[in-house]
Amino acid sequence: MAVPVAIPASGAYRLDRVRLPACLVDGAALSADADGLALASVDVSADGRIAAIAPFEGEWDGIDGGGRMMLPAFVDVHTHLDKGHIAPRQPNPDGTFIGALTSVAADRAAHWTADDVRARMDFSLRTAFAQGTAAIRTHIDSVAPQHRISWPVFAEMKQEWAGRIALQASPLYSIEHVMDDAFLAEIADIITPFGGPLGAVTYMVDCLDEGLDRMFRLASDRGFDLDFHVDETEDPGARSLRHIAETAKRFGFEGKILCGHCCSLAVQPEDEAKATLDLLAETGIAIVSLPMCNMYLQDRHAGRTPRWRGVTLLHEMKARGIPVTVASDNTRDPFYAYGDMDVWEVYRSATRTVHFDHPFDDWIRTVTATPAEIMRLDGAGQLAPGGGADFVLFRGRSWSEALSRAEKDRNVVRQGRVIDSMLPDYSELDAIVGPPAADRI
Repeated sequence: MAVPVAIPASGAYRLDRVRLPACLVDGAALSADADGLALASVDVSADGRIAAIAPFEGEWDGIDGGGRMMLPAFVDVHTHLDKGHIAPRQPNPDGTFIGALTSVAADRAAHWTADDVRARMDFSLRTAFAQGTAAIRTHIDSVAPQHRISWPVFAEMKQEWAGRIALQASPLYSIEHVMDDAFLAEIADIITPFGGPLGAVTYMVDCLDEGLDRMFRLASDRGFDLDFHVDETEDPGARSLRHIAETAKRFGFEGKILCGHCCSLAVQPEDEAKATLDLLAETGIAIVSLPMCNMYLQDRHAGRTPRWRGVTLLHEMKARGIPVTVASDNTRDPFYAYGDMDVWEVYRSATRTVHFDHPFDDWIRTVTATPAEIMRLDGAGQLAPGGGADFVLFRGRSWSEALSRAEKDRNVVRQGRVIDSMLPDYSELDAIVGPPAADRI
């Protein structure tokens, strides 16, 4: 049942007595409480834009928001739409990273036709939209021949979802593949119509530095941003993040760089980690942590309780001014068997796992304004007069209330109007990935 806020289906209106995170409000002077929340009135124009934001004056003549929290629509900067929902037909045999790699490779070879990828992508996008996400960057497995199958599907999805979800995509393959001139040129041509970013998975391989040079040179020449999967391991010897930062400094790279995971940084000696953090701050590299997936995969050993949480050093990064974000990552696939493309679930998980509380500060930027800036989405992830009236209304009236429940009865408002937030049923995927094992005869 949706939050009972009677937003009209047409015309202008005012929402009185709603609580906004002051750190996400631009162009309005609000007085925030100790948790950074401000009681406000929000005027929405007939054409679906925010006309004004002002402090709530104590009486209302508009729609009573009941003190409920209002957040801008979410931005999910690291996902894998092409892998989503394959776990029922190709589960990870042991929950490990290697198990995930081999399972995905087998499923990709056997099943990833255009129709298969399209159906699973569309299901994930409908799920994300219903829960309040307005922008997504997905990684697309791009080792031949899959890149010739999945990228045309992404192009269709991008066009079909325009105006509802802003879609970006980054190619995914291990860094060794960029040593092939023909392959790298083909990838560059594939992503050019979308404006990038260029991506890869980095490991401590012999060709790491040369591969990074090739990527930075190509990105500089073509005007691409960069997006890397980095050091997704508990091995403290995995230091490719440091190599990326050193390469960025040497090139004087002016584009945006996003590095995901960076798990091993948390298990390296303090002095070594601090030196890498200082380089990240100097070069302006942004970091996305994937708390749900990293908790699932990292430090998993049969018969042994995990000793660490798998997440990177977000507090230390934030203290240095390094842009930090969190995101969904994988959804019901061998890398993460669960998930629902729900950014609020990600943020709740991060609050518990990474301690985005005491104080709450402006951590909510990690799923709104900061990823929007990384994706170069002007006006997204914030609430501002003149901006789109794209927001989520929770039942919770405080961080404590909102974070304590899943808020599945949230109101999702796009262009000023409440959307249908009914989630697609998993049975829609039965013809693609099969029904639950118990239903198979």
